Amino acid sequence: MHEHNAYRNVLCVRADNMGDVIMSSPAMRALKETFGSHITLLTSAAGAVITPYLDCVDDVMITDLPWVGSGGLDKEGLLKLTEEIRSRNFDAAVIFTVYSQSALPTAMLLYMAGIPVRVAYARENPYDLLTHWIPDREPYECILHQVQRDLNLVNQLGAVTSNDHLLLNLQLSCKHLFYQKLYDLLPDPPGTSYIVLHPGVSEAKREYPVSHWIEIGKMIVAEYDMPVLISGSAKEIALAETISKAIGQRAICTAGAFTVGEFVCLIDGAHGVVSVNTGTIHVAAATQTPIVVLYAQTNPQHTPWKSEHEILPYSVPKHLQSRNAIISHVASKYYNQTLPVPEPNWVLDTFKMLLGEGELKNLPDFF
Repeated sequence: MHEHNAYRNVLCVRADNMGDVIMSSPAMRALKETFGSHITLLTSAAGAVITPYLDCVDDVMITDLPWVGSGGLDKEGLLKLTEEIRSRNFDAAVIFTVYSQSALPTAMLLYMAGIPVRVAYARENPYDLLTHWIPDREPYECILHQVQRDLNLVNQLGAVTSNDHLLLNLQLSCKHLFYQKLYDLLPDPPGTSYIVLHPGVSEAKREYPVSHWIEIGKMIVAEYDMPVLISGSAKEIALAETISKAIGQRAICTAGAFTVGEFVCLIDGAHGVVSVNTGTIHVAAATQTPIVVLYAQTNPQHTPWKSEHEILPYSVPKHLQSRNAIISHVASKYYNQTLPVPEPNWVLDTFKMLLGEGELKNLPDFF
């Protein structure tokens, strides 16, 4: 059994997307605060984009693992990765997963790399692949928020944190560049804040109808005297432009306009956000920006953590539902009532209720 003071060089594995990495960050912070750990995060290219803004991450290994998504490393690449991990002499490794994932492929990788302490949830007996096996009781006995699930995992090593909120750290230079771009995009002189609509998703099962986005945008423009910004990645420019043009002059397409850090600034400066359930909702939680989430019923663990929000759920179409038996169990137990996509007027009413009479944010004058 390793002593606590030996957990100085720790590998954390969260090989998923940006939002998943953000949700695992309080657990990584707990390791750093408790043991003074140097944290290396092994994550995907999609997950790595947020790491420059996480103070709890000291180093990053970027790789796409074949058991997390398609297009991952081949067997030669996995052998090279094993040797690279071995060369870094980690004292311990923590594998973060959702309840529908198996940690054992990663555990095998870390076992082969010779890491002496390997911690993860597992449904079946991992025998020697894990030194710290936490039987995975989700989702059959309970369902925890992903942040709490990850905090409970590192607590098996004795790690705790004084602040379990999601935190993102941005340099003033990043904020300055963001506002320069923003003021170039806005048609009016800088003044009060703006509202963000984020329609883009990585999976079709989480889509919300374009026609509804347009209607929501028109309603918000009529209700609030401020610009409506349609955000997204560079791949989502066509979608954002379609929505912004149909809404009218007060709507502005900002998809592809900002770096990841600048996008965090965009959400931080917003009066409020309406988004599908994607990484944006976890950025909003980290910046404490009020958000209405159009939440396709996929994973109940991934709602915004400890922030102002409202959830409007809707069912995933049957032909798009996962074949994963665990996800199917959750759907049959918790999502057994078919819910239609929320109507635009319902979204507006929820947005108004969430924001209430809160003060408008004033945009800073950097010029």
